[in-house]
Amino acid sequence: MTIHMIWAQARNGVIGAAGEIPWRIPGEQRLFKERTMGSTVVMGRATWDSLPERVRPLPGRRNVVLTRSPGWSAEGAVVAHSPDEVVEDDFWVMGGGEIYAAFLPRAAHLVRTTIDFDADGDAFAPEIGSDWETTSTTGWLTAEMGQRYRIDDLLRRR
Repeated sequence: MTIHMIWAQARNGVIGAAGEIPWRIPGEQRLFKERTMGSTVVMGRATWDSLPERVRPLPGRRNVVLTRSPGWSAEGAVVAHSPDEVVEDDFWVMGGGEIYAAFLPRAAHLVRTTIDFDADGDAFAPEIGSDWETTSTTGWLTAEMGQRYRIDDLLRRR
């Protein structure tokens, strides 16, 4: 089983604010779609709820939603109630903060976008520790609207 994780964070580790992403960077959003298309994506219920209805479920992907609510269901979502119930061979964890923290100990690959600013927020990326190694980086890129960002691929050293 390979667990991939993908997130974007501000320099200060913020990944969300009041259920929203506090930035819009088209190149970074395209990366998410390219990396996850055709795969299973795993998210928490709050992340599912934050997606615009027009893209729920995310097209071209199997959508697994982790929730503590026993009766919760949504069209197009496969429901799981614990990380152990997700038994896919290969999948992408796409948030939120609690879901990243739950899967991080078993993850092998991380795609992390760092946005070059500090953001106010209430959801944070987990600390990844020294057992992760950057295998490739884009270096700093500049989006159409002038915001700088960098995309790093990291693998866990075993």
